[in-house]
Amino acid sequence: MESGTLWPKLLPALTEEQERISNDFMRHWHEVLPAKYGVVDRFNHSYPVKKQRSFLRTIELGAGLGEHLAYETLTPEQRKEYYAVELRENMVERIRERCPGINVLRGDCQEQLPFPDGYFDRILAIHILEHLPNLPATVREMFRLCDKGSGSVFAVIPCEGGFAYSIARRISAQRVFEKRYKQSYKWLIEREHLNRPQEIICELKKMFHINSSSFFPLYVPSVTLNLCIGLTLSPRL
Repeated sequence: MESGTLWPKLLPALTEEQERISNDFMRHWHEVLPAKYGVVDRFNHSYPVKKQRSFLRTIELGAGLGEHLAYETLTPEQRKEYYAVELRENMVERIRERCPGINVLRGDCQEQLPFPDGYFDRILAIHILEHLPNLPATVREMFRLCDKGSGSVFAVIPCEGGFAYSIARRISAQRVFEKRYKQSYKWLIEREHLNRPQEIICELKKMFHINSSSFFPLYVPSVTLNLCIGLTLSPRL
């Protein structure tokens, strides 16, 4: 199945001020979301935990501020083998502060990461796939890193473009942004939420089986009526 999307998607350059605002807001939003919109945050982070099985090595792509670790119950061996990857330096520093004992790497998951093929038996991609202008490169890298015998990928994506999600954003992230920076949210969200669910799922299906999915909050398979989708995947052999 082809989505008809041309990859990578091209983004306009940011001004210095826009780059500062982008980095500041992404960190700020990762603090606001669990504090004010905890029910959504709980689904985002509890979905992989509820679906998980036996594993040793985890890589979390787009780890934010490390907030997912609060939902994990890891053995000392699993914590030692937990790798959090984040692009923004200001967020990498925060992960290192709040999550001692795990491995934190500043990196771009659209490029090859410094691990051998099949190294991870669990890959987490929680609200990261919608942000990537070169999504197919990340899907290929997830496939390369995933253990082909026992590995799984757990992804959570927003119902971007759906009616319920659009309404929810106006009263949450958009309101927070415009109050904080006194300007339109449009330029930021248009470059951050680049990929719609159908595009993401189309790319994932090229290299992974979708073993199960879960829609939130209504648990009916509708992008229009829900806010988020959880996906459990295994690599195609």
